[in-house]
Order: sequence, then structure tokens, then C-alpha cells
Amino acid sequence: MKKFLTTALFLLFSINLVAQQLTETEQKILDRIDANHAEALKFLETNVNINSGTLNLDGVRNVGDNYIEAYDELGFETRWIPQDEVSRAGHFFAEQKGNSGKKLLLIGHLDTVFEPDSPFQKFEMLNDSVATGPGVNDMKAGNVMIFYALKALKEAGAIPDAQIIVAYTGDEEKAGSPTSISRKDLVDAAKRSDVALGFETASGFSYATVARRASFSWKLEVEGRQAHSSGIFSDYTGAGSVYEASRILHRFYEELREENLTYNVGVILGGNEVDYDEEQIRGTVSGKTNIVPKKTIAHGGIRFLTTEQGDRAFAKMREIVSDHLPRTSAELTIYEGYPPMEPTDGNMELLSVLDELSKDLGLGEVEAYDPGRRGAADISFVANYVDGLDGLGAMGSGAHGPNETINLKTYKDLTKRAALLIYRLTRSE
Repeated sequence: MKKFLTTALFLLFSINLVAQQLTETEQKILDRIDANHAEALKFLETNVNINSGTLNLDGVRNVGDNYIEAYDELGFETRWIPQDEVSRAGHFFAEQKGNSGKKLLLIGHLDTVFEPDSPFQKFEMLNDSVATGPGVNDMKAGNVMIFYALKALKEAGAIPDAQIIVAYTGDEEKAGSPTSISRKDLVDAAKRSDVALGFETASGFSYATVARRASFSWKLEVEGRQAHSSGIFSDYTGAGSVYEASRILHRFYEELREENLTYNVGVILGGNEVDYDEEQIRGTVSGKTNIVPKKTIAHGGIRFLTTEQGDRAFAKMREIVSDHLPRTSAELTIYEGYPPMEPTDGNMELLSVLDELSKDLGLGEVEAYDPGRRGAADISFVANYVDGLDGLGAMGSGAHGPNETINLKTYKDLTKRAALLIYRLTRSE
């Protein structure tokens, strides 16, 4: 009994200590999040039940309309930015103008990977603390979190003169090409901001993302001399396109290895006749066992943490490609995609702010998440212009799959953490 009372007194003291570290305004913010929590969950369900697969342009716009109405009521200036030029639905932006503290850019995305033909379409409660649904975690819950964090801040009178731009892109899962067009408005917003906060899925209370690897793609096209297979390896016939492609890919596998660099072959086709659809990443091929193949195509992806690392890898890949087997030729094309969000001192300073307030809330320390375990995200497009922090959204599992879930038990605390991060940044010079 004495041990139980000692533990209880210790816990009570710890809770009081946390409360003493929050200002009166901060406590008001947390109270408003509590008051609005049921409404937030209902709004999340409403948006999850609208299919917004990237290529479902009407669906993406319908979800955007929900936010136009919501942010209008919050007093933000809202606009829908069509993206017809890149065959995408468009982006939703909302802005409050102001001059106090850091100027913030809050990033989410409206689209999901689940198109209208997917069988996974509806929000459903699995138990009292877990829900499932298409994009519920990646990242419709993150979008809702941004809104209800801002709603609490507004209701508490905490951000009367802060510049805050909210950007929900409509094509994060399959960005419109070229990205110089589809991400222009996001970059322009970053140039008017000091800090970007991304609300992609959280990896627990203990981590936030200070770096993300780039996601580029590459295509290898190999030509050989078509001839009777009895002559393969001869001076006249040479090695054929498949052996040359195999040589190149094997050397990629053996010689490019280094930390934070990964490279994948997504598809390979080799034979006499090759028909390849690069956009859909699919094709057909024909050949015969007694004919040396004329053409081989390999298409893959590559991820790297810094521009310097990417440039070094590309140079080595080109060197390997140029060392041809007899009677073959090969060409390597690198396609730019999502740039890297490189780890910077400014990003680490943001992490320290989050770490401090997380401890103030009694949620524990926050460390930098391993960038090798995160995919690409829109925050990478603005990383050269502002300090950034990502992975601030909801916790869950199974993103991009038919078992995607959100942990609702942690959602309110994560929203509180996000709201206080926004508040403290808008009060710092």
C-alpha cells in the first residue's frame, strides 16, 4: 500500500509539473481541441467516404470543397488552383495574413492511392480506438488535424496576427508532370514562409521527420544485334541486349551500395520486339529461344538523401552503362521526381522545439526519424527554401493498402501537439 501511494503521489506531481509548464493560452488551446474532438472525427469520416484517388478529379475537388467551406468559416482566405495543364484536379490553399513570429506553411494532400474501382471505399470503426478507410491515415487525418489545430488556436485567440498558409495538394500520390508546374504554387508559398510543417503520417510520439530521401526514376534502353542464337558471343553477333542489360544491372547491384541510397528495378522487358508504355509502366515483348534479342528495357527508381549523393550515384551509373559488351549499346535516362529534404541545422532546431513542447505535454522526447524508412512527400519540394519538419500527422498502419487504419486513441494528443507547435512558432522570431 505504501508503494502504491508513493507511485500515485509521484504521478500526481508529474501531472502538475506538466500543467505548470503550459501558459494559460496554451491550456485554452488544449481545451478547445478536447471540445471539438467529436466534430473532428465526424469530419474525418465525411472526407474519407469521398473517393479522392489522384485520377478521380471530381472526387479530389469534392474533398477540396469541404475544406473551402470549413476554412471560409474560420476566416481564412481560400482558393482552388486548377491543374488542368498537368491533367490533375488542382490544389486547395487557405491563408491568414499577419506579421507576428514565424511565417508558417502547413502541408497536406487531398488525394489517395485508391481510385473509384478499388473495393476499399468506406470509413469503418473496427473497435473503440481503431478505424479503417481509404486514405484515413495517409493523409486525410493529417488534413483534418491541421484544420482542427487551427480552429482551436483561433477559438483561443492565440494567432490573431500570424501568417499561416495551408496547402493541400491534389496529386501528392502521383504528382502531375512536370512538377515545375504542379508544384509551382507550393514553392511560391514557401518563398513567402519561414517554416514548413508536413502532416504526413506520424511514426509514433517519439519521432519526427527532419529529412526525406529524393525519389527519382531511371530508364535503361539496351540495343544488341539480332541474329541466330548459334552465333552468340561471336565477333559478328556479340552478346545481345539481355546479357548487356544483365551486366549493367548486376554492376548497379554490386557497386552503388552506400548508406541512404537505394535503387530498384521495377520492370524489365527483353526480346526481339518490345512495346513499352512508360507512363503506365507496362508492356509486351516477343522473342524466340533461337534468336539473340535485339532490345531490352529496364525501368526503376532511385532514392538518395542529398543532391551530392544523387549526383555521385548518377555518375557511377553512367560509367557502368558506358562499358559495353561486344556489339551492344545502352542509354541511361534519369527522370527527376521528388527532390531530397536534406537534414539541416534549421530542421534540427524545429525538432528541438517539438521535443520541448512534447515533454511539456507529458508525451516524452522526440527524436529524428530514420530517413531511410520514409517515402517521398511534398515537403521535399520546398526544403531548399524553408526549414521543415514532417511526420506530424496521425498514427496508424497499412497505408496504401486495403487494411489502412488510424489509431484514434492517439489522435487528440497528436492534434494538441501540432496546435502548440504552431502556436509557439508563431510567437518566435
